[in-house]
Amino acid sequence: MRVKFFLALVFLLLSSSTLASTVIIADAMVDVNTGKLVENPLITIDEGRITSIRSATANQFTGDVIDLRGMTILPGMIDMHAHLTSSSQEHGYKRLASSQARAALRGVKHAKATLMAGVTTVRNLGAGGFIDVALRDSINAGDIVGPRLFVSGPSLGITGGHCDNNLLPVDYQVSSDGVADGPWEVAKKVRRNIKYGADLIKICATGGVLSKGTKVGVQQYSLEEMQMVVTEAHRRGITVAAHAHGTDGIYAAIEAGVDSVEHASFIDDAGIKLAKKNGTYLSMDIYVTEYILGEGAAAGILEESLAKERKTGSLQRENFTKAVKAGVKMVMGTDAGVYPHGDNLKQLSRMVQFGMTPMQALQAASVNAATLLNKENDIGSIKVGAYADIVAVKGKPLEDISVMEDVVFVMQGGIVVKPYSKVKQ
Repeated sequence: MRVKFFLALVFLLLSSSTLASTVIIADAMVDVNTGKLVENPLITIDEGRITSIRSATANQFTGDVIDLRGMTILPGMIDMHAHLTSSSQEHGYKRLASSQARAALRGVKHAKATLMAGVTTVRNLGAGGFIDVALRDSINAGDIVGPRLFVSGPSLGITGGHCDNNLLPVDYQVSSDGVADGPWEVAKKVRRNIKYGADLIKICATGGVLSKGTKVGVQQYSLEEMQMVVTEAHRRGITVAAHAHGTDGIYAAIEAGVDSVEHASFIDDAGIKLAKKNGTYLSMDIYVTEYILGEGAAAGILEESLAKERKTGSLQRENFTKAVKAGVKMVMGTDAGVYPHGDNLKQLSRMVQFGMTPMQALQAASVNAATLLNKENDIGSIKVGAYADIVAVKGKPLEDISVMEDVVFVMQGGIVVKPYSKVKQ
């Protein structure tokens, strides 16, 4: 009897010392895995991860309750193409006025703004000096507040290409960190990026809208160079994202085996067919054209770039519609940094406007993105075992996707970073 009493006492003491679970209740939950809306969910969270999902109809809760009744909850959104260390107010020659140290400090502000907007994970595609690596590590260490980051380090590109610095004359002998010509030089840059902490590799397969002196549709890296990038990256277990506007560059990038094509503005039917066949993801930033043409000149965007965007934006949107109809894998990539950080989720309404259902758009910004990151068990959906990255909006996003532009509650890894309701005992 004494032994049983002692064991029972130990059990009670251990139970009482265990931290209470956190519980979230809401009117509805978007289940991006099943594509369905779940009414009256009750989510239990322990040590940053979701431990159960059940109905809240009984109104019987234990632990700390976060009351989000009247709202819809969703997984934290994932932006697969952003530039946290870039400023939407510094384009063209204005960019020459900012040092890498200044860009890194600016990234702290942008990271917080992005997280508060409901984007709990970001794939940062391109930053000189590995300042995106430092930003990621600072967030992971708890020094600053920001989304989960997966970073590329310096973008790889040819001499004089989209990923080079073409603003200064020959007197300055300036090249960007990631410039590499020829397969073996490219391989060396891939290895260098991995050495200094990159999670993935970004290459510039074609010219770009915002680079001086490049033709947006012209292929830059050769097929052989891109194949070398993919071989080196995949050997090390990381993915490759290819900036590619032009048709030939898109086709070569997919043939080389890249994991995602960014922008894909001039993709044709053959490119769409090849992307679907190879399982290549498309990340098409169809909102950003509105900022470039509406406010870009005041931010320093060169007239050359504005002219390129006038030819690119509308065609990109048409091809986005074609890709959606064809059933190509797609993720949400915004190019935030070209336009203001924190406005990331304006992209969702354009994705719906140009062919997606609201559920498809939300899946592109959650479970699809998580799958491309090879993190589908941890992020991208509200399911048992995943991190508790949860956002809430007033309204019904499956009826009006624009409500996603006003996220009122953000939880990241079980920690409330943007509160709405009071925690009740």
